[in-house]
Amino acid sequence: MPDPSSHPPATGARASIVRRLLERAVDSSPQMSPEIPGLMLIRINQPYLNVCSVYEPCVAVIVQGSKRIKLGDETLCYGEDRYLITSMDLPVKTAVVEASAERPYLGVALRLDWREIASLMLESPAPTSTLGSAARDSRAMTTGALTAPLLEAFDRLLALLDQPEHIPALAPLIKREIHYRLLTGEAGARLRQIATVDTQSHQVARAIASLNARFTEPLRVETLARESGMSLSTFHHHFKTLTAMSPLQYQKQLRLTEARRLMLSDGMDASTAAFRVGYESPSQFSREYRRSFGAPPSKDVADFRWQQEPAAA
Repeated sequence: MPDPSSHPPATGARASIVRRLLERAVDSSPQMSPEIPGLMLIRINQPYLNVCSVYEPCVAVIVQGSKRIKLGDETLCYGEDRYLITSMDLPVKTAVVEASAERPYLGVALRLDWREIASLMLESPAPTSTLGSAARDSRAMTTGALTAPLLEAFDRLLALLDQPEHIPALAPLIKREIHYRLLTGEAGARLRQIATVDTQSHQVARAIASLNARFTEPLRVETLARESGMSLSTFHHHFKTLTAMSPLQYQKQLRLTEARRLMLSDGMDASTAAFRVGYESPSQFSREYRRSFGAPPSKDVADFRWQQEPAAA
């Protein structure tokens, strides 16, 4: 007999979210909702591969389709039965595996509010056992089982888009509930570690924010370690534990992702993009770009644009 827990929860809530996304979302990258800050609507009408982006701290739910995410050398897959938690800014490569015009990939995401998480932690302290080594040694990006209460909370949040007069009073309450469901779910220990000021995870998260703000500048890992209050070896260990990358690999991925965006969105040539993101040698940029994306910059950009033509037609 099939295990009921293996099926996606809250069929009614899922169908409701699908309907609302089909009505409001367009085929593009995530759309920020102007009515509800931090809420993102996602619709993709065709599969894609090897798209680079920087995921900000958020929770993401797929209600139709599935996705593959590469973080460093690790691959994470999730679909309609799990949610994704990203607890700090992370450069990733993504692929939408299931999508079509008839049955598009549909999802919704909400930016994490660390003040809300800290407030909830004061009201509902976690058992000591949940803050052990298993939490400290986990990635800053993970998935958890999608429960009916969490999915229903997202449904109620999206429903407010049809009742904008109620958003100021009710949206903060529903957002708080979503954060509470996350803290009490599979990813709760990870969020508590990042949010607790005196943990090494929190210190690395601050270092990553600093690196993100200055990724075009020469990397001084010793400075980041010192600012984090750690030895160089300890900082390296915790950085790689959280991100699946060394600090140098992380910076390189940020630079290549931004260079690719500049070439695709702004029509910038490879050499100009390379200098813009901090490379001093176009040849080094081309070598690292090819290793990361499997083709030289000009060919990769041309191939990517060609793949997008059917969606734009």
